[in-house]
Amino acid sequence: MANRHTTTYGFKRTSALLQSSVRRASESRGFAQSRLLTHWPEIAGEEIAAIARPVEVSYARQGMGATLTLLTTGAQAPMLEMQKEKLREKVNAVYGYNAIARIRITQTAATGFAEGQVNFDHRRAPKPRTPAAPAPETTREAAEMTAPVADDGLRQALESLARNVLTKTRR
Repeated sequence: MANRHTTTYGFKRTSALLQSSVRRASESRGFAQSRLLTHWPEIAGEEIAAIARPVEVSYARQGMGATLTLLTTGAQAPMLEMQKEKLREKVNAVYGYNAIARIRITQTAATGFAEGQVNFDHRRAPKPRTPAAPAPETTREAAEMTAPVADDGLRQALESLARNVLTKTRR
């Protein structure tokens, strides 16, 4: 069996570095599963996620199950109230067992109060930026470096690599 070497060169993924901090912050609000916060639109559905946001999971001293507190605007509360049981089933599917016994709805004004303002729009991931075209001299130098390579595919790949390296070293 070959000896396995890591290729991280001592670097760690950002998610690994932030995992304990995110877990502590979410557990302080009662969220043992931070996925409930991070993937709320996928769990609740786009319609519910547009009008409500999870705020807290609290556990009673006696009794089974926890209470999930949702924040919504006053106008949306009756609509959310009718969907509580279906939403509870979706949330419990994330936990894998009947962790949430009750859902409590709290209301806030969408605007007008400094503390109570809430935006239910979920941000989409930004589109990746297209890199700027390299300088003409960089392109020419990369083409000259890779000219002796006979295979077209390999030459194009090496030329692309050379452009990237030359662009970064000139920054």
